[in-house]
Amino acid sequence: MTLGRTTVVLILAVTLWGVLYGWQQRRWSVYEREMQNPAEDPPDANEDTEFAFARLRYRSPGRGRFRGSWGTDSNKAERQFIQGIRRLTSIHARSVEEIIDVDSDEIFNWPWIYAVEVGYWQLSEPQAKRLREYLDRGGFLVVDDFHGSWEWSAFMASLERVFPDRPVVELPGDDPIFHVLYNLDNRFQVPGRQYIWSGSTYERDGVAPHWRGIYDDKGRVQVAILFNMDHGDAWEWADDPRYPEPFAALAYRIGINYVIYAMTH
Repeated sequence: MTLGRTTVVLILAVTLWGVLYGWQQRRWSVYEREMQNPAEDPPDANEDTEFAFARLRYRSPGRGRFRGSWGTDSNKAERQFIQGIRRLTSIHARSVEEIIDVDSDEIFNWPWIYAVEVGYWQLSEPQAKRLREYLDRGGFLVVDDFHGSWEWSAFMASLERVFPDRPVVELPGDDPIFHVLYNLDNRFQVPGRQYIWSGSTYERDGVAPHWRGIYDDKGRVQVAILFNMDHGDAWEWADDPRYPEPFAALAYRIGINYVIYAMTH
């Protein structure tokens, strides 16, 4: 009887492992379809570190057959940005990103989250409430890669569900977020890859770059808004000799400042 019970337990354990493994594989298969530029995991992908790049996965109208807007530039953009963190700072950063669903309680385990193309995000009231709780508990959100008046309006339609009581403001040049490591007094518009063939630093009617944010009651930046710019593209194509180095260099410095600010404030 003991042997029989042991066999049954082993069979159940193997079956459960197979179900969980299959679910995880299907989950990542969906993520990879929605990523614009997926890369293979390096050998140290599961290393325990003090920092990991977390990307927010949210609902949006389809962009193409499968891809939602959340996966734009992913995951080559974050992989190359992480290499910059490792090279330019002493932060022990994980070599791969983490994908965090806006509906998941996992969001509370990641103090720094990045979201792109938020001109297309659609947050429900429960999702907005969850994101507000995350931010009020000390979380930090960076939004990037959206352009022009139409996308700003769409972005704000959801953000106002998160913060009906706090304004979006222009971050002043003397804010610590611009000086925590690099002194970023000389900031300029960081364009997407389209600059290579268009020669234009802006898209749509997003002519002027803006470094905006939302402060909490203690004066900490909770949301850092990179509007009319595309830092994700600058990270993703920093290895392309056609993409101008000054744009990539500034994008890395801004991103690193934001990471250090989030870890120290």
